[in-house]
Amino acid sequence: MKTAIAIGLCFVGAQLFAQRIDSKSVPAAAKAALEKSFQVTDAKWEKEGEDFEAEFKKNGKEMSVIFAASGVMVGTEEEIAKTDLPRNAQEVIQKEYAGYKLEATNKVTDKGVIKYEAEIVKGGSSYKLSFDIDGKLLKKEQEKEDGD
Repeated sequence: MKTAIAIGLCFVGAQLFAQRIDSKSVPAAAKAALEKSFQVTDAKWEKEGEDFEAEFKKNGKEMSVIFAASGVMVGTEEEIAKTDLPRNAQEVIQKEYAGYKLEATNKVTDKGVIKYEAEIVKGGSSYKLSFDIDGKLLKKEQEKEDGD
């Protein structure tokens, strides 16, 4: 699913070097922080630079959380309802991307800064749009098709 592809893609350049790792390789502090903060003990882990990303489902929605080795939470990304995008972001999509289908929406928190992502598709074109908390378009990236 496209939502799974979006998970973790917005975190500071490290996503290019993410490697799936066994949970035994994750520092105990990071695993304990995940369990304490999200009541999750079964997650898929990736190494992202010096940090560790946990991917899991919470209340039926995709979520990912990045922890430093010390257990400090660095950022989160969670699937949200399309109607939970800021109103201005919804208007930008409706006006500037008429005819595109809104496939997935996420709320991203990176070092305390909240952003929103929307994946839109029309024909063979797919884009990831990034918005600030007020719904101002910050970035438009063309997504590559990978067979999902």
